[in-house]
Order: sequence, then structure tokens, then C-alpha cells
Amino acid sequence: MLLPGSVRARPVIGRSQADQGVTPLSPLTYRQRFQPLPQPLGAPPYHVDLETMVPGISARAAKHKRMVFHAVGDTGGISHPDYQRAVAASMKTDLRGAALHRPEFFFHLGDIVYYNGEQLQYYSQFYDPYDHYDAPIIGIAGNHDGDPVDASQTSLDGWVAYFMTAVPHVDPVSRDAPRVTLSLPNVYFALDCPFVRIVGMYTNVPEGGSVDSIQQQWLANELATAPTNKALVVAMHHPIYSFDDHHSGSANIAKVLQQAVNDSRRVPNLVLAGHVHNYQRIERTLTAKKTVPFIVAGSGGYYHLHGMNSPVGTTDPNTGATLVAGDAKRHSYLTIEVTATHLTGRMTPIAKDGTPAPTADSFTYPTAAITLPAGTNVTL
Repeated sequence: MLLPGSVRARPVIGRSQADQGVTPLSPLTYRQRFQPLPQPLGAPPYHVDLETMVPGISARAAKHKRMVFHAVGDTGGISHPDYQRAVAASMKTDLRGAALHRPEFFFHLGDIVYYNGEQLQYYSQFYDPYDHYDAPIIGIAGNHDGDPVDASQTSLDGWVAYFMTAVPHVDPVSRDAPRVTLSLPNVYFALDCPFVRIVGMYTNVPEGGSVDSIQQQWLANELATAPTNKALVVAMHHPIYSFDDHHSGSANIAKVLQQAVNDSRRVPNLVLAGHVHNYQRIERTLTAKKTVPFIVAGSGGYYHLHGMNSPVGTTDPNTGATLVAGDAKRHSYLTIEVTATHLTGRMTPIAKDGTPAPTADSFTYPTAAITLPAGTNVTL
């Protein structure tokens, strides 16, 4: 029964996932329904070689013995675009840094355009803010990118018009901030890079995310066949863990990754997500005492930041997830550096005056392949 004036319930304090069983159906959350996916451009397994978009990346990575990229989500600067522009300005400055640590591309974690991924909003929320960001912007879609405003719109039509065009071209929508479109093979894909493979999922529109059986099978195959001499990063929009007071983590997407890990016997070295509008680094100790970071980086420009339900140091007794770093007061972005042995990252916060502040969180994790011992499974 709906009570007059009622709203969605807030996440439970000290918990990293919204539910531990069946997600309750409610008109307050059910408006965002699972949306059909666009037809793929290519054939499975939907692999993309970074060299095709960043010529010379393999040679540079071999020379510098590392590869660097940006990552963040939830950038759409609707209502208050100054936040997005400040983050983008700092990221552009990074591209003018020393070659050894210069990012080669930006991996977007979804929610590019608010509120419904409209193609006509791509100029103000995507093309113009990243004008002169002279590196490719690759990424996955978020729930707002795929949620049609009404029956006149097809899910992901704006996203497809930039990320999934059969023939790369300059979209007229970009006006005085031209950028050549991409030809990603599908809404979910694997990006092959020096030192790392990034497996990008599409967790669709519903609150808590949703993945069909075809993508589930694809994900398990990607983990099973991922090279063991590279780091394995899984990127998704809806986070598995989050100690925020607005969305929380998704038990549903946790089950998706859990099944893929148990089927494939391969554990990611890093899991990236957005959706929650803040920064969190969460750790889980999984098989053989291996620590896996689950990072929420959804503070890329959308004006409304989400608060936290727990302080740093909190461990969820249900999931075992521990919040080791967080910032819910400032917009920010990640710079990730991958070598043959380690994956290193730093979070750059943006001060209230729009200038970069000192690094608020940094981390280093080994890139050695993590596999499940015989007879064991993980629970996320």
C-alpha cells in the first residue's frame, strides 16, 4: 500500500548492499524497467583492440613499462555544469603532463547524459565539456543513458550515436566541439590494452541493475578466457558494494559477477563502478586471502553528490566488504596506472573553487592472476 507522500527507503546504516534476498517491487522503483539492447555491430566475443583507437599505444607502453588511463562516471552536467567542467578541465591538464604518466584514454563508467540519454543533450553534457580532451573517450552506458524519456525515444539511441556507429564520423550534434564517433561492437565488450584487459558490462536501467542470460554467459566466458599475464578489470555502472545513503550496492549484480567468477574460476584484480555520486574504495578478502578492490567512482560532474551511511573503516557484517576510503563532499576522478606487476591509482578531488586538490586516496594492488582453488567458490 502506498502512503501519501512516501518516498524510497534509505539504505541501512552499516550495510553495503540494498537487499540480501528478493528485491521488493514498488511503483517508486519499478518505473525504470529493463530495456531491450541495440543490435551488436560485431560478432561475439565483442573484443576491441585499443591500438585501433590509440595508434602506437603498444610501443609507448613497452617503452614506458606502463599504461595510464582516466576513469569516472556520472559526469552529465545538467542544472549545474560547472562541476563537470571543473573535473574535465583537470583531466585535460593531465593530458599535458609528462609522457611517462600521461593518460592514453578515458574509460567512462556510465550516465553521460541526464536524465534520459537524449541525443540533443550530448553537446552540452559530453562534446562541449570534453572539447580538447585529445584522447579517446571509451565507456559503458549507465541507467540514465538507457532510460527513454517516452515512447518517442529508443533506449540508448543517444549513446549508440556516439559509441556504436558502423562508420566513424563527426556527428553534427557536436557542433563546434567535434569528436569522431566510435564503433564499439556491442553495449558490453572487452577492451584489450597493454598490461590489462577491461571487461565492460551493461547493467541496464532498473534500480539495482539487470543482466540477461546472454550477457551472463558472455561475462563468464570473458573471465575464463582472460589472459593470465595481464591485469583483469571489470567495469559496470551499478556497484556491487556501496556505503552510501541513496542507492547502496546491488545484491543482484553481485550475484551476476559471483556466478561468472565461480563458473570461470577467475577473479578480477579490480572492479570499477559508478551510479553512486561519490568516491569509495571498498575491499573484500576473497580466495586465498587475496584482497580485491571494488571502487565506486560516480563523482565525475553530476551536481548532486550522495552522502555516506557509514564512516571509513566500516565492515558490513553481511558481505564482509570494508570501506577503506571515501569522499562524498567533492567531485573527483581516477587516474589508473597499470604495469606488468602492479595496478596503481589515485583519486583527484576538485576543490570548491574548481581547482584540483591534493590526491585524497591512492592505492596499489598486484596484477597477478587470481584463480579459485579447486573445490572453492566465492560469495559476493
